[in-house]
Amino acid sequence: MNNHRVRPATAGDAEAICRIYNQGIEDRVATLETELRTPEERRQWLASRGARHPVIVAENAAGEVVGWGSLNVFNPREAYRFVADFSVYVEPAWRGKGVGRVVLERLIELARQHDFHKMVLSAFPTNAGGMALYEKLGFRTVGIYREQGMLDGRWVDTIIMEKLL
Repeated sequence: MNNHRVRPATAGDAEAICRIYNQGIEDRVATLETELRTPEERRQWLASRGARHPVIVAENAAGEVVGWGSLNVFNPREAYRFVADFSVYVEPAWRGKGVGRVVLERLIELARQHDFHKMVLSAFPTNAGGMALYEKLGFRTVGIYREQGMLDGRWVDTIIMEKLL
């Protein structure tokens, strides 16, 4: 686990972020997103981010990006400014090897630094690795949205979790 270095993402990471995100979209493990992204779209996405909503990447010992994460706007209404949604995606070959953990631990630190009061997530209850990680790091289940989205012609549930910072 200590072999993973986490750092702020740069425009040069857009291709790796795009590749890993698209893998997450295709394998149907972690997102209701269905449209694949392009490196250029991810570059623009990175450039549009405000300081309070950083994107980070995790590198392996060889310096290759094997995971990424971001703090996201939960809701644009002013009353929700202290709540952050987040994303964590890991290269399939690196799942279960501590990458997601170091990324999420860093996102929690960043959320505190940016004065967020709470972090929230929506995930698939079938994502056993993600569920175990979230619980280990202190997230609690708030509820389940039944049939929240349709993937590949079938309804899927999402679990809602939160962590007060």
